[in-house]
Amino acid sequence: MNKPIGTEAQNLARGAARYPGAPSTQEIIASDRVKAPGWVCSESYEFLGDEDISTDRYTEVAYAEREFERLWPHTWQFACREEHIPEVGDYHVYDIGRHSFIVTRVAANEVRAYYNACLHRGTKLRASGTEGNTTEFKCSFHGWSWNLDGSQKELLCPWDFPHVDIATNKLPQVRVELLGGFVFINMDPDAPTLADYIGPAAMAHIREWKLEDRYIYCHVAKRLPANWKLSIAAFMEAYHVLDTHPQVSVTNADANSQYDVYGEHVNRFISPLGVLSPHHYGKYTEQDIMDQFTLGDSSALGDATRTLPEGGTARQAMADMFRGMFEKATNTDLGGVSDAELLDCFSYTLFPNIFLFPGISLPMVYRFRPDPRDHRWTLYEVLFLRPVPLDGKRPYPAEPVRLTDEQSFTEAEGMDPGFGAILDQDTDNLILQQEGIEASAKRGLTLGNYQEIRIRHFERAVDRYVGTKG
Repeated sequence: MNKPIGTEAQNLARGAARYPGAPSTQEIIASDRVKAPGWVCSESYEFLGDEDISTDRYTEVAYAEREFERLWPHTWQFACREEHIPEVGDYHVYDIGRHSFIVTRVAANEVRAYYNACLHRGTKLRASGTEGNTTEFKCSFHGWSWNLDGSQKELLCPWDFPHVDIATNKLPQVRVELLGGFVFINMDPDAPTLADYIGPAAMAHIREWKLEDRYIYCHVAKRLPANWKLSIAAFMEAYHVLDTHPQVSVTNADANSQYDVYGEHVNRFISPLGVLSPHHYGKYTEQDIMDQFTLGDSSALGDATRTLPEGGTARQAMADMFRGMFEKATNTDLGGVSDAELLDCFSYTLFPNIFLFPGISLPMVYRFRPDPRDHRWTLYEVLFLRPVPLDGKRPYPAEPVRLTDEQSFTEAEGMDPGFGAILDQDTDNLILQQEGIEASAKRGLTLGNYQEIRIRHFERAVDRYVGTKG
Protein backbone atom coordinates (compact mmCIF):
# COMPACT_ATOMS: atom_id res chain seq x y z
CA MET A 1 0.00 0.00 0.00
CA ASN A 2 1.09 3.59 -0.54
CA LYS A 3 2.67 5.35 2.42
CA PRO A 4 1.12 8.60 3.70
CA ILE A 5 2.88 11.76 2.54
CA GLY A 6 4.32 14.12 5.16
CA THR A 7 6.91 14.53 7.88
CA GLU A 8 7.69 11.73 10.31
CA ALA A 9 5.57 13.45 12.95
CA GLN A 10 2.63 13.56 10.56
CA ASN A 11 3.00 9.95 9.51
CA LEU A 12 0.77 8.65 12.27
CA ALA A 13 -1.32 5.52 12.06
CA ARG A 14 -3.51 5.84 9.00
CA GLY A 15 -6.68 7.72 9.81
CA ALA A 16 -5.38 8.95 13.19
CA ALA A 17 -4.18 12.38 12.03
CA ARG A 18 -6.31 15.44 12.94
CA TYR A 19 -5.86 19.18 12.46
CA PRO A 20 -2.84 20.06 14.65
CA GLY A 21 -3.66 21.99 17.80
CA ALA A 22 -7.42 22.11 17.22
CA PRO A 23 -9.99 20.75 19.67
CA SER A 24 -11.99 17.76 18.54
CA THR A 25 -15.72 17.87 17.95
CA GLN A 26 -16.27 15.98 21.19
CA GLU A 27 -14.13 18.46 23.13
CA ILE A 28 -16.13 21.36 21.68
CA ILE A 29 -19.45 19.73 22.55
CA ALA A 30 -18.27 18.78 26.05
CA SER A 31 -17.94 22.46 26.95
CA ASP A 32 -21.61 23.22 26.18
CA ARG A 33 -23.90 24.27 29.01
CA VAL A 34 -26.77 21.96 28.08
CA LYS A 35 -25.10 18.60 27.63
CA ALA A 36 -25.53 16.39 24.58
CA PRO A 37 -27.17 12.93 24.61
CA GLY A 38 -25.28 9.70 24.08
CA TRP A 39 -25.87 9.45 20.35
CA VAL A 40 -24.03 12.76 19.95
CA CYS A 41 -21.18 11.89 22.35
CA SER A 42 -19.98 8.84 20.45
CA GLU A 43 -17.37 8.07 17.82
CA SER A 44 -17.16 5.23 15.28
CA TYR A 45 -14.35 5.88 12.81
CA GLU A 46 -12.68 3.07 10.87
CA PHE A 47 -9.76 3.29 8.44
CA LEU A 48 -10.94 1.79 5.14
CA GLY A 49 -7.87 2.04 2.93
CA ASP A 50 -6.22 4.75 0.86
CA GLU A 51 -6.40 3.49 -2.72
CA ASP A 52 -7.87 5.72 -5.43
CA ILE A 53 -11.56 5.45 -6.37
CA SER A 54 -11.94 4.63 -10.07
CA THR A 55 -13.77 7.35 -12.00
CA ASP A 56 -15.47 5.07 -14.54
CA ARG A 57 -18.40 4.83 -12.11
CA TYR A 58 -19.18 8.49 -12.77
CA THR A 59 -18.72 8.54 -16.54
CA GLU A 60 -19.78 5.23 -18.08
CA VAL A 61 -23.32 4.55 -19.23
CA ALA A 62 -22.75 0.82 -18.70
CA TYR A 63 -21.97 1.43 -15.03
CA ALA A 64 -25.21 3.37 -14.57
CA GLU A 65 -27.10 0.52 -16.20
CA ARG A 66 -25.54 -1.98 -13.78
CA GLU A 67 -26.65 0.24 -10.90
CA PHE A 68 -30.24 0.05 -12.12
CA GLU A 69 -29.94 -3.74 -12.31
CA ARG A 70 -27.94 -4.52 -9.17
CA LEU A 71 -28.18 -1.63 -6.71
CA TRP A 72 -31.52 0.18 -6.80
CA PRO A 73 -33.72 -2.98 -6.79
CA HIS A 74 -31.97 -4.30 -3.67
CA THR A 75 -31.68 -1.28 -1.34
CA TRP A 76 -34.06 0.42 1.07
CA GLN A 77 -35.21 3.81 -0.22
CA PHE A 78 -37.21 6.67 1.27
CA ALA A 79 -40.31 6.93 -0.93
CA CYS A 80 -42.36 9.52 0.97
CA ARG A 81 -43.28 10.71 4.45
CA GLU A 82 -46.28 9.31 6.27
CA GLU A 83 -47.69 12.83 6.31
CA HIS A 84 -47.96 12.58 2.52
CA ILE A 85 -50.48 9.75 2.94
CA PRO A 86 -52.21 10.32 6.32
CA GLU A 87 -55.68 9.04 5.34
CA VAL A 88 -56.88 5.74 3.93
CA GLY A 89 -56.88 6.06 0.15
CA ASP A 90 -54.08 8.63 0.05
CA TYR A 91 -51.35 7.75 -2.43
CA HIS A 92 -47.97 9.12 -3.53
CA VAL A 93 -46.03 8.10 -6.65
CA TYR A 94 -42.31 7.39 -6.15
CA ASP A 95 -39.94 6.87 -9.07
CA ILE A 96 -36.38 5.60 -9.10
CA GLY A 97 -34.90 5.37 -12.56
CA ARG A 98 -37.24 3.38 -14.76
CA HIS A 99 -39.06 1.97 -11.74
CA SER A 100 -42.28 3.57 -10.49
CA PHE A 101 -44.43 2.76 -7.44
CA ILE A 102 -47.74 3.81 -5.99
CA VAL A 103 -47.32 4.15 -2.22
CA THR A 104 -50.75 4.12 -0.57
CA ARG A 105 -52.39 3.83 2.82
CA VAL A 106 -54.78 0.89 2.64
CA ALA A 107 -55.72 0.97 6.33
CA ALA A 108 -55.05 3.18 9.33
CA ASN A 109 -51.98 1.14 10.26
CA GLU A 110 -51.01 -0.30 6.88
CA VAL A 111 -49.10 1.16 3.95
CA ARG A 112 -48.44 -0.71 0.73
CA ALA A 113 -46.46 0.03 -2.43
CA TYR A 114 -47.51 -1.33 -5.82
CA TYR A 115 -45.62 -1.43 -9.09
CA ASN A 116 -47.11 1.47 -11.01
CA ALA A 117 -48.21 -0.40 -14.13
CA CYS A 118 -51.46 -1.83 -15.43
CA LEU A 119 -51.43 -5.62 -15.77
CA HIS A 120 -53.15 -5.36 -19.13
CA ARG A 121 -50.79 -3.44 -21.44
CA GLY A 122 -48.49 -1.76 -18.95
CA THR A 123 -49.81 1.81 -18.80
CA LYS A 124 -48.94 3.67 -15.61
CA LEU A 125 -51.91 3.73 -13.26
CA ARG A 126 -50.84 7.08 -11.86
CA ALA A 127 -48.60 9.68 -13.48
CA SER A 128 -45.15 10.27 -12.03
CA GLY A 129 -44.97 13.07 -9.48
CA THR A 130 -48.62 12.85 -8.52
CA GLU A 131 -50.45 12.20 -5.27
CA GLY A 132 -54.03 12.30 -4.08
CA ASN A 133 -56.83 10.25 -2.59
CA THR A 134 -58.75 7.47 -4.31
CA THR A 135 -60.83 4.36 -3.78
CA GLU A 136 -59.37 2.57 -6.79
CA PHE A 137 -56.46 2.57 -9.22
CA LYS A 138 -57.98 2.65 -12.69
CA CYS A 139 -56.06 2.56 -15.96
CA SER A 140 -56.86 5.52 -18.21
CA PHE A 141 -56.26 3.42 -21.35
CA HIS A 142 -58.81 0.58 -21.16
CA GLY A 143 -60.40 0.95 -17.75
CA TRP A 144 -58.98 -2.01 -15.87
CA SER A 145 -59.07 -1.15 -12.16
CA TRP A 146 -57.83 -2.37 -8.79
CA ASN A 147 -58.97 -1.78 -5.21
CA LEU A 148 -56.76 -0.17 -2.56
CA ASP A 149 -55.77 -3.62 -1.28
CA GLY A 150 -54.42 -4.51 -4.74
CA SER A 151 -57.22 -6.91 -5.70
CA GLN A 152 -58.68 -6.44 -9.15
CA LYS A 153 -61.94 -4.51 -9.14
CA GLU A 154 -62.97 -4.55 -12.79
CA LEU A 155 -61.84 -5.98 -16.13
CA LEU A 156 -63.56 -4.44 -19.15
CA CYS A 157 -65.12 -7.08 -21.43
CA PRO A 158 -64.22 -10.09 -19.24
CA TRP A 159 -65.70 -12.40 -21.90
CA ASP A 160 -62.59 -11.67 -24.00
CA PHE A 161 -60.17 -12.60 -21.23
CA PRO A 162 -61.13 -16.09 -20.05
CA HIS A 163 -57.42 -16.65 -19.40
CA VAL A 164 -57.32 -13.90 -16.73
CA ASP A 165 -58.46 -14.87 -13.23
CA ILE A 166 -59.70 -11.66 -11.63
CA ALA A 167 -59.47 -13.26 -8.18
CA THR A 168 -55.71 -13.69 -8.48
CA ASN A 169 -54.82 -10.82 -10.83
CA LYS A 170 -53.54 -8.57 -8.03
CA LEU A 171 -51.16 -5.65 -8.28
CA PRO A 172 -47.61 -6.80 -7.47
CA GLN A 173 -46.19 -5.27 -4.31
CA VAL A 174 -42.78 -4.32 -2.98
CA ARG A 175 -41.76 -4.41 0.65
CA VAL A 176 -42.64 -1.44 2.86
CA GLU A 177 -41.35 -0.43 6.29
CA LEU A 178 -41.97 2.69 8.36
CA LEU A 179 -39.35 4.48 10.44
CA GLY A 180 -39.37 7.93 11.99
CA GLY A 181 -42.30 9.07 9.87
CA PHE A 182 -40.59 7.92 6.66
CA VAL A 183 -41.98 5.28 4.29
CA PHE A 184 -39.20 3.04 2.95
CA ILE A 185 -39.54 0.56 0.10
CA ASN A 186 -37.38 -2.31 -1.17
CA MET A 187 -37.97 -4.28 -4.37
CA ASP A 188 -35.98 -7.29 -3.15
CA PRO A 189 -38.12 -9.84 -1.26
CA ASP A 190 -34.95 -11.38 0.16
CA ALA A 191 -33.32 -8.16 1.39
CA PRO A 192 -32.67 -7.78 5.13
CA THR A 193 -35.18 -5.94 7.25
CA LEU A 194 -34.75 -2.18 7.42
CA ALA A 195 -33.47 -2.48 11.00
CA ASP A 196 -30.83 -5.03 9.99
CA TYR A 197 -29.93 -2.99 6.92
CA ILE A 198 -29.32 0.14 9.03
CA GLY A 199 -27.72 -1.70 11.94
CA PRO A 200 -28.32 -1.49 15.70
CA ALA A 201 -26.12 1.52 16.49
CA ALA A 202 -27.56 3.81 13.81
CA MET A 203 -31.10 2.54 14.48
CA ALA A 204 -30.72 3.56 18.13
CA HIS A 205 -29.73 7.06 17.02
CA ILE A 206 -32.66 7.40 14.61
CA ARG A 207 -35.18 6.31 17.22
CA GLU A 208 -33.85 8.96 19.61
CA TRP A 209 -34.62 11.76 17.15
CA LYS A 210 -38.41 11.21 17.01
CA LEU A 211 -38.52 12.42 13.42
CA GLU A 212 -42.09 11.14 13.23
CA ASP A 213 -42.93 14.25 15.30
CA ARG A 214 -41.79 16.62 12.55
CA TYR A 215 -43.39 17.88 9.36
CA ILE A 216 -42.17 19.19 6.00
CA TYR A 217 -42.37 22.97 5.93
CA CYS A 218 -40.25 23.51 2.80
CA HIS A 219 -39.45 21.16 -0.10
CA VAL A 220 -37.18 22.19 -2.97
CA ALA A 221 -36.22 20.07 -5.99
CA LYS A 222 -33.67 20.72 -8.71
CA ARG A 223 -31.40 18.79 -11.05
CA LEU A 224 -27.68 18.83 -10.29
CA PRO A 225 -25.20 18.71 -13.21
CA ALA A 226 -23.24 15.64 -12.13
CA ASN A 227 -23.55 11.91 -11.58
CA TRP A 228 -25.64 11.05 -8.51
CA LYS A 229 -22.65 9.62 -6.64
CA LEU A 230 -20.55 12.74 -7.21
CA SER A 231 -23.51 14.82 -6.07
CA ILE A 232 -23.83 12.83 -2.86
CA ALA A 233 -20.08 13.00 -2.16
CA ALA A 234 -20.15 16.79 -2.45
CA PHE A 235 -22.18 16.92 0.76
CA MET A 236 -20.27 14.29 2.75
CA GLU A 237 -17.41 16.37 4.13
CA ALA A 238 -16.58 19.80 5.52
CA TYR A 239 -13.15 19.75 3.88
CA HIS A 240 -14.51 21.92 1.06
CA VAL A 241 -15.96 24.65 3.28
CA LEU A 242 -12.87 26.88 3.40
CA ASP A 243 -12.66 27.44 -0.36
CA THR A 244 -16.19 26.69 -1.54
CA HIS A 245 -18.15 28.45 1.21
CA PRO A 246 -15.85 31.19 2.57
CA GLN A 247 -18.84 33.14 3.88
CA VAL A 248 -19.50 30.46 6.52
CA SER A 249 -15.99 29.19 7.23
CA VAL A 250 -15.49 31.74 10.01
CA THR A 251 -18.33 30.18 12.00
CA ASN A 252 -17.88 26.54 11.04
CA ALA A 253 -15.35 24.22 12.68
CA ASP A 254 -14.76 22.56 9.33
CA ALA A 255 -11.41 20.92 10.05
CA ASN A 256 -12.58 19.90 13.54
CA SER A 257 -15.53 17.95 12.15
CA GLN A 258 -16.06 14.35 13.24
CA TYR A 259 -16.61 11.47 10.80
CA ASP A 260 -18.12 8.08 11.67
CA VAL A 261 -19.13 4.88 9.90
CA TYR A 262 -21.76 2.40 11.08
CA GLY A 263 -21.86 -1.01 9.44
CA GLU A 264 -22.25 -1.18 5.66
CA HIS A 265 -25.01 1.35 4.99
CA VAL A 266 -24.76 4.33 7.37
CA ASN A 267 -22.18 7.03 7.98
CA ARG A 268 -22.23 10.52 9.46
CA PHE A 269 -20.39 13.68 10.26
CA ILE A 270 -20.82 16.19 13.07
CA SER A 271 -19.71 19.69 12.16
CA PRO A 272 -19.74 22.09 15.13
CA LEU A 273 -21.14 25.55 14.41
CA GLY A 274 -20.65 28.81 16.25
CA VAL A 275 -16.92 28.20 16.60
CA LEU A 276 -13.99 29.43 14.55
CA SER A 277 -12.54 27.28 11.78
CA PRO A 278 -8.98 26.20 12.67
CA HIS A 279 -7.92 27.71 9.36
CA HIS A 280 -8.74 31.14 10.81
CA TYR A 281 -7.23 30.93 14.28
CA GLY A 282 -5.95 34.32 15.41
CA LYS A 283 -7.79 36.23 12.69
CA TYR A 284 -11.24 36.71 14.22
CA THR A 285 -12.81 37.41 17.60
CA GLU A 286 -15.74 35.70 19.25
CA GLN A 287 -17.87 38.72 18.31
CA ASP A 288 -16.82 38.27 14.67
CA ILE A 289 -18.04 34.68 14.82
CA MET A 290 -21.34 35.88 16.24
CA ASP A 291 -21.70 38.53 13.55
CA GLN A 292 -21.04 36.17 10.66
CA PHE A 293 -23.10 33.18 11.74
CA THR A 294 -25.23 31.75 8.91
CA LEU A 295 -27.66 28.85 9.13
CA GLY A 296 -30.37 27.21 7.10
CA ASP A 297 -33.36 28.46 9.09
CA SER A 298 -32.15 31.94 10.01
CA SER A 299 -35.67 33.28 9.48
CA ALA A 300 -36.32 32.07 13.03
CA LEU A 301 -33.77 34.59 14.33
CA GLY A 302 -35.87 37.60 13.43
CA ASP A 303 -34.28 40.91 14.37
CA ALA A 304 -32.68 39.68 17.58
CA THR A 305 -29.48 41.28 18.77
CA ARG A 306 -26.26 39.43 18.10
CA THR A 307 -24.17 41.35 20.63
CA LEU A 308 -22.01 38.93 22.58
CA PRO A 309 -22.17 39.17 26.39
CA GLU A 310 -18.89 40.18 27.98
CA GLY A 311 -16.65 37.16 28.45
CA GLY A 312 -19.06 34.89 26.59
CA THR A 313 -18.48 32.65 23.62
CA ALA A 314 -20.30 32.94 20.35
CA ARG A 315 -21.27 29.27 20.50
CA GLN A 316 -22.95 29.49 23.89
CA ALA A 317 -24.63 32.79 23.10
CA MET A 318 -26.03 31.38 19.88
CA ALA A 319 -27.29 28.25 21.63
CA ASP A 320 -29.07 30.34 24.25
CA MET A 321 -30.54 32.61 21.58
CA PHE A 322 -31.68 29.77 19.36
CA ARG A 323 -33.48 27.96 22.14
CA GLY A 324 -35.90 30.79 22.74
CA MET A 325 -36.24 31.81 19.11
CA PHE A 326 -36.91 28.37 17.72
CA GLU A 327 -39.42 27.68 20.48
CA LYS A 328 -41.30 30.84 19.57
CA ALA A 329 -41.03 30.33 15.80
CA THR A 330 -42.17 26.70 15.88
CA ASN A 331 -44.44 26.70 18.98
CA THR A 332 -42.48 23.83 20.50
CA ASP A 333 -40.72 23.10 23.80
CA LEU A 334 -36.95 22.73 23.32
CA GLY A 335 -36.00 22.88 26.99
CA GLY A 336 -34.61 19.35 26.94
CA VAL A 337 -32.67 19.75 23.70
CA SER A 338 -28.89 20.03 24.00
CA ASP A 339 -26.87 22.98 22.72
CA ALA A 340 -25.25 20.70 20.14
CA GLU A 341 -28.60 19.58 18.75
CA LEU A 342 -29.68 23.21 18.49
CA LEU A 343 -26.54 24.40 16.72
CA ASP A 344 -24.52 21.73 15.01
CA CYS A 345 -24.77 20.06 11.62
CA PHE A 346 -25.45 16.33 12.08
CA SER A 347 -25.46 14.58 8.73
CA TYR A 348 -26.28 10.87 8.44
CA THR A 349 -26.20 9.07 5.08
CA LEU A 350 -28.52 6.09 4.72
CA PHE A 351 -27.24 4.23 1.69
CA PRO A 352 -27.88 4.61 -1.11
CA ASN A 353 -29.30 8.11 -1.43
CA ILE A 354 -30.70 9.70 1.74
CA PHE A 355 -29.15 12.22 4.14
CA LEU A 356 -30.85 12.81 7.48
CA PHE A 357 -30.03 15.98 9.43
CA PRO A 358 -31.69 15.56 12.85
CA GLY A 359 -30.53 18.89 14.35
CA ILE A 360 -32.76 21.88 15.01
CA SER A 361 -30.90 24.65 13.16
CA LEU A 362 -30.39 22.47 10.06
CA PRO A 363 -33.44 20.17 10.15
CA MET A 364 -33.19 18.66 6.70
CA VAL A 365 -33.48 15.60 4.52
CA TYR A 366 -31.60 15.26 1.24
CA ARG A 367 -32.63 12.80 -1.44
CA PHE A 368 -30.54 12.08 -4.55
CA ARG A 369 -31.77 10.04 -7.51
CA PRO A 370 -30.05 9.38 -10.83
CA ASP A 371 -31.65 11.03 -13.83
CA PRO A 372 -32.77 7.95 -15.82
CA ARG A 373 -32.18 9.76 -19.12
CA ASP A 374 -28.66 11.04 -18.43
CA HIS A 375 -26.24 9.54 -15.92
CA ARG A 376 -24.42 12.91 -15.74
CA TRP A 377 -27.38 14.52 -13.96
CA THR A 378 -28.96 14.01 -10.54
CA LEU A 379 -32.48 14.66 -9.26
CA TYR A 380 -31.85 16.42 -5.94
CA GLU A 381 -34.36 17.33 -3.23
CA VAL A 382 -33.99 19.06 0.10
CA LEU A 383 -36.84 18.83 2.61
CA PHE A 384 -36.81 21.00 5.74
CA LEU A 385 -38.49 19.48 8.81
CA ARG A 386 -39.85 21.35 11.81
CA PRO A 387 -41.23 19.90 15.05
CA VAL A 388 -45.00 19.47 15.12
CA PRO A 389 -46.49 22.36 17.18
CA LEU A 390 -47.36 21.86 20.83
CA ASP A 391 -51.08 21.77 20.02
CA GLY A 392 -50.45 18.57 18.05
CA LYS A 393 -51.96 19.92 14.82
CA ARG A 394 -49.73 18.71 12.03
CA PRO A 395 -49.58 21.15 9.10
CA TYR A 396 -49.90 19.77 5.61
CA PRO A 397 -46.52 18.96 4.03
CA ALA A 398 -45.22 21.73 1.81
CA GLU A 399 -45.67 21.31 -1.93
CA PRO A 400 -42.37 20.81 -3.79
CA VAL A 401 -40.84 23.91 -5.35
CA ARG A 402 -39.31 22.65 -8.60
CA LEU A 403 -36.49 24.80 -9.91
CA THR A 404 -35.26 24.78 -13.49
CA ASP A 405 -31.63 23.95 -14.25
CA GLU A 406 -30.90 27.64 -14.72
CA GLN A 407 -32.55 28.88 -11.54
CA SER A 408 -30.68 29.70 -8.34
CA PHE A 409 -31.60 27.93 -5.11
CA THR A 410 -32.04 31.43 -3.66
CA GLU A 411 -35.18 31.76 -5.81
CA ALA A 412 -36.95 28.90 -4.04
CA GLU A 413 -39.85 30.17 -1.97
CA GLY A 414 -39.41 29.26 1.69
CA MET A 415 -35.65 28.60 1.50
CA ASP A 416 -33.29 30.86 3.40
CA PRO A 417 -31.33 32.83 0.76
CA GLY A 418 -28.05 32.30 2.63
CA PHE A 419 -28.49 28.54 2.49
CA GLY A 420 -29.60 28.76 -1.13
CA ALA A 421 -26.34 30.54 -1.96
CA ILE A 422 -24.40 27.68 -0.35
CA LEU A 423 -26.22 25.15 -2.55
CA ASP A 424 -25.47 27.27 -5.62
CA GLN A 425 -21.77 27.15 -4.76
CA ASP A 426 -21.95 23.36 -4.47
CA THR A 427 -23.72 23.20 -7.84
CA ASP A 428 -20.98 25.24 -9.50
CA ASN A 429 -18.38 22.80 -8.16
CA LEU A 430 -20.31 19.81 -9.50
CA ILE A 431 -20.35 21.16 -13.04
CA LEU A 432 -16.58 21.52 -12.96
CA GLN A 433 -16.03 18.16 -11.27
CA GLN A 434 -18.09 16.12 -13.74
CA GLU A 435 -16.41 17.81 -16.69
CA GLY A 436 -12.99 17.59 -15.07
CA ILE A 437 -13.23 13.88 -14.37
CA GLU A 438 -14.12 13.21 -17.99
CA ALA A 439 -11.20 15.36 -19.19
CA SER A 440 -8.62 14.06 -16.72
CA ALA A 441 -5.65 11.85 -17.54
CA LYS A 442 -5.89 10.51 -13.95
CA ARG A 443 -8.58 7.85 -13.75
CA GLY A 444 -9.07 7.89 -10.01
CA LEU A 445 -10.09 10.09 -7.08
CA THR A 446 -7.62 10.43 -4.18
CA LEU A 447 -9.35 10.71 -0.80
CA GLY A 448 -8.24 11.86 2.63
CA ASN A 449 -8.08 9.13 5.26
CA TYR A 450 -10.32 10.92 7.75
CA GLN A 451 -12.17 13.91 6.32
CA GLU A 452 -13.32 11.97 3.26
CA ILE A 453 -13.97 8.63 4.92
CA ARG A 454 -17.70 8.90 4.27
CA ILE A 455 -17.06 8.98 0.52
CA ARG A 456 -14.88 5.87 0.69
CA HIS A 457 -17.44 4.11 2.89
CA PHE A 458 -20.21 5.04 0.44
CA GLU A 459 -18.28 3.87 -2.63
CA ARG A 460 -17.41 0.58 -0.93
CA ALA A 461 -21.15 0.00 -0.50
CA VAL A 462 -21.68 0.81 -4.18
CA ASP A 463 -19.00 -1.78 -5.05
CA ARG A 464 -20.72 -4.44 -2.95
CA TYR A 465 -23.87 -4.09 -5.04
CA VAL A 466 -22.54 -3.18 -8.48
CA GLY A 467 -19.06 -4.72 -8.42
CA THR A 468 -15.85 -3.17 -9.62
CA LYS A 469 -15.87 -4.95 -12.97
CA GLY A 470 -18.43 -5.18 -15.73
